[in-house]
Amino acid sequence: MEATEVRFSDEALNKVKEIISRYPEGKQKSALIPVLHLAQDNFGGWLAVPVMDYVAGLLDIKPIEVYEVATFYTMFNTKPIGKYVFEVCKTGPCMLNGSDDIIQYIEEKLGIKPGETTADGLFTLKPAECLGACGYAPMMQLGKFYKEHLTREKVDKIIEECRAGSMKLN
Repeated sequence: MEATEVRFSDEALNKVKEIISRYPEGKQKSALIPVLHLAQDNFGGWLAVPVMDYVAGLLDIKPIEVYEVATFYTMFNTKPIGKYVFEVCKTGPCMLNGSDDIIQYIEEKLGIKPGETTADGLFTLKPAECLGACGYAPMMQLGKFYKEHLTREKVDKIIEECRAGSMKLN
C-alpha cells in the first residue's frame, strides 16, 4: 500500500474531526485509539505502515507514537488477517481447561500457527490474553461473539459454519 493511496473518504475524515473535537486543544493524541479503529475498518482490516503514518499526520504526532499503540493492543492488526479471526484465550483458567489443546487442534485443522492466516484468507489464529470469560473456559472470541466451553467438535462446527458463510461476526 503506497502512501499516496492512503486517504479517508470525506465521510470518514469528518468522523476523524469529530473524534478529535472530543479532546482539549493540543491533546489530539487522545483520539489515537478511536482513529486507529476507524483506520483499520476503512483500510482492509489492518494497519499498514502508510496507514499508521497517515494517522500520525492527521493527529500531528510522531509515527512511532502510532506504531507503539498499534503494536501493543491486540485489537489492532499490523498485517493482513483472515475473514474469521479465532482469538483463543491462553491465560490461566482457559489453559487449565484445555485452551492449549484447542490452539493445537486449530493449528492442525487449518494448517497455520498462531499469528498466521490460511492461504485462502479465511482464517487467522490469534492467541489472546484474558478475554474475561473464565467461567466458560476454554473459549475464544470470534468477531463480537464469544465461543465458550470449546471442544474439538465445537471447533469443527465453527470452522464448518465459517466456510459455509453462515457464521455471524456482529
